[in-house]
Amino acid sequence: MASPLLFLLLITLSISHPSSQMILLPLTHSLSKTQFNTTHHLLKSTTTHSTSRFHHHYKNHHQLSLPLSPGTDYTLSFNFGPYSQPITLYMDTGSDLVWFPCTPFNCILCEFKPNPSPSSSSPPTNISHSTPISCNSKTCSTAHNSISSSDLCTMAHCPLDSIETKDCGSFHCPPFYYAYGDGSLIASLYHDTISLSSLKFRNFTFGCAHTTFSEPTGVAGFGRGLLSLPAQLASHSPQLGNRFSYCLVSHSFRHERVRKPSPLILGRYEDEKQSNGDEVVEFVYTSMLDNPKYSYFYCVGLKGISIGKKKIPAPEILRRVNKRGDGGVVVDSGTTFTMLPAGFYDSVVAEFDRRVGRVNRRASEIEMKTGLSPCYYLDAAAAVEVPAVTLRFVGVNSSVVLPRKNYFYEFLDGGDGVRRKERVGCLMLMNGGDEFEVSGGGPGAILGNYQQQGFEVEYDLEKKRVGFARRKCASLWDRLNRDKN
Repeated sequence: MASPLLFLLLITLSISHPSSQMILLPLTHSLSKTQFNTTHHLLKSTTTHSTSRFHHHYKNHHQLSLPLSPGTDYTLSFNFGPYSQPITLYMDTGSDLVWFPCTPFNCILCEFKPNPSPSSSSPPTNISHSTPISCNSKTCSTAHNSISSSDLCTMAHCPLDSIETKDCGSFHCPPFYYAYGDGSLIASLYHDTISLSSLKFRNFTFGCAHTTFSEPTGVAGFGRGLLSLPAQLASHSPQLGNRFSYCLVSHSFRHERVRKPSPLILGRYEDEKQSNGDEVVEFVYTSMLDNPKYSYFYCVGLKGISIGKKKIPAPEILRRVNKRGDGGVVVDSGTTFTMLPAGFYDSVVAEFDRRVGRVNRRASEIEMKTGLSPCYYLDAAAAVEVPAVTLRFVGVNSSVVLPRKNYFYEFLDGGDGVRRKERVGCLMLMNGGDEFEVSGGGPGAILGNYQQQGFEVEYDLEKKRVGFARRKCASLWDRLNRDKN
C-alpha cells in the first residue's frame, strides 16, 4: 500500500499542469436518455418525487438521500478499480456517501425503476480486488451513525481480548442499512481506486450494496460528511476537495436542450470575479449554516422572496437553524423543485396570482394533472407579463434574481383530437407542507435543481459559503474543456 506522502506526491504529479487546481467532469441529465408519454406525465412524476424526497428524507433523520426518477436528476461517471470499470451514479449534494450495486446483486421490485447507466444491461460492479474496511476504523463508525468501534467490532465477532487491545484490524466493518423514501439497501464498506478525469484516487471509501429494495442505481454523495466524495478528496488534496461547483444546463424539460453536459468542477479554476465574453460575472454568496442533527446538509438562510417589487418576508424557521436541527434551506442537487413551508408558499402564490391571474384564466385541470400550481391558460399570440422572482438570502448583497424560465414553465396542452391546443404556464415552486410539520424536525425548505439551472452554484467549504453566478453553462463547459486540453 502506498504511504500517504507517496499518495500526495502522485496526486500532485497527476495534476501539475496549468489547470492544476481543477478537475472537470461532465454531468448528464437523465431526461436526455428517457422518454415520457406526455408533458403531464413528466411533470407529475417530478412533482411527486420532489414532495416525496422532502417529506421522507428531510423530515425523518433515519432516512437519507432519495434518488429521483428521470427528468429530475443529474449523473456523473468515473472508472473504478484496477480494470477501470465504468460506473454511473446520481450526483447528490443532499447525502454524504458514495455507494453502488456490486456483484452478486439482487434488486427487489426494480423492474420499472430507471437506470442511468450507459447501457441498461451494464453489470453490477466487481469488487473482488477491493479491500474491506476494518471494524475499528473511523469510516466504519461514520457509516454506522457514530456507533463506537468496540460495539462495531463486537458485531463483527472480534474476540473480547482483541477488542480490549484494539487489535481487530482483520475484522470487517459490519454491513449497514439505509432507508429511502421509496426504497432501501444493505451495504458494506470497502476502499479501492477510482479515476476522476486524469486523477487516480487511491484508497477511496465506498459502499457496496449486494441487495437493494427498489434502488437499482447508486449515489455519489457530495454532502458535508466525512465519507462524501469532496471530503475524501479534500483529505488528500485540499485544493481540489474544499471547493466545488456545478453549472446545470437549462433544459425546461426539452430533450434537445440537455444534450450538452453540465460542468462539475472540483477545485478552483479562476477568481470569484470572472469574465464571460464581454460580461463580468460575479458570485453572490450566502453563509452555510451548521446543522447539529443533519451535519451533511448545505443549509443557508433565506430572508424572503420578492415578487416584482413586493418583498415577502420568510418565516423565522427559514432564516436560521436551531439547536434541534430545525430550519434553514437546503441547497440540493437531487430535488427538482424548490419546496417552501405552506404559509410562506401561500403568500408568494397570492402575490404571483394577483399579478398574473388578473389577466389569465386559471388552469385547474392542468394543476391536477401536473401537481404544479398555479397554472394559467395563456393567450396564444401575446407575450404574458410575469413578475420577476428574487430569492433574498441572508447576508449583504445576497439576493439572486431567477431567470423567468427557472420559475415559470410554458408548454402546449391538448391537440389530442379531443381538445384544441392551448398555451399553458405554471409556477415552478411547490408547497412543502404546514409550518408545524416543518418544526417537527429538519430543514424548513429546499432549493431545488430546477431553480439552480443557468447558475454556477459554488460550495466553498473553506469559507463555509454557497455562491451563485449567472452562466451560460454549455459555453462554460466548452471553455473549461478546451482550456483543460
